[in-house]
Amino acid sequence: MMTEVKNYNPLTRAIHWISAIVVVGMFAVGLWMVDLSYYSEWYRTAPHWHKSIGLLLALLTVFRFVWKHVTASPKVEGNTLEVFAARVVHFAMYILLIALFSSGYLISTEDGRGIDVFNWFTVPGAGALFPNQADISGQIHFYTAWALIIFAAVHALAALKHHFINKDNTLRKMIGASK
Repeated sequence: MMTEVKNYNPLTRAIHWISAIVVVGMFAVGLWMVDLSYYSEWYRTAPHWHKSIGLLLALLTVFRFVWKHVTASPKVEGNTLEVFAARVVHFAMYILLIALFSSGYLISTEDGRGIDVFNWFTVPGAGALFPNQADISGQIHFYTAWALIIFAAVHALAALKHHFINKDNTLRKMIGASK
């Protein structure tokens, strides 16, 4: 007989909060980075870190997706509409992350060079797969990043609404303190 899970497991919680911090940080750095001049000391360093962290987050997200499907999770709380909305927003955030990782990769590898990840390993470049690849992918990356931040904000606001208004365990489950 299976018992109901009350909280997300510690690894799931750690991945969730690390991903949240990295996504917000990468968004902020991405906005700052596009205005760097050639003469800035950060002109080469910031994109290197952005790409490296982005690829590590992509790997963590793949692991997270697999982990999510092999471990038990607590039941989503709320009325039928809230449960449906939660599922749609979670699915949308995964799709947006995939689009963000893919577009970032296509921006960075249009010239055929691989992406060096903190001098640990290099992800091979695909080269130009279609005309204006970097420009088109750059636009997709920009709008996808904004969409992801908006969805993440809605996700966070919903968790706060559940915590302060509904007074249920939605947020507590993600900090490991369910009643």
